[in-house]
Amino acid sequence: MLETSKPAPSLMTVEAVEKALNRSRASVYRYANTDPNTLNPSYDPTRLNPELRVDKDDPLLFHPNEVARFAQDVLRIKQVTIEVQQPTETVTHELLRSILAELQSIHQLLREKG
Repeated sequence: MLETSKPAPSLMTVEAVEKALNRSRASVYRYANTDPNTLNPSYDPTRLNPELRVDKDDPLLFHPNEVARFAQDVLRIKQVTIEVQQPTETVTHELLRSILAELQSIHQLLREKG
């Protein structure tokens, strides 16, 4: 039985998959469908398939439904609950948002004058 906390969940990092599957980081990397010679290998139903990446240095991210499928079909975990929570709002987020707003207003002023 798959339960998700939101209809359109965000992607999971390796650390989140580690916690959800109760496995080590090394295990998650062993389960992942990756290949050093191919950026995005074909879908493999026996592996944990990450989302498509643009660059080989991009972090591995997994869709919660894929993590649940892998847990049920491959690891044979009977009941899987994947809960994805939005990160809490921090002072840094607020500051970055205000900086962005200021830059956008400066950009708009420059466009009007130019």
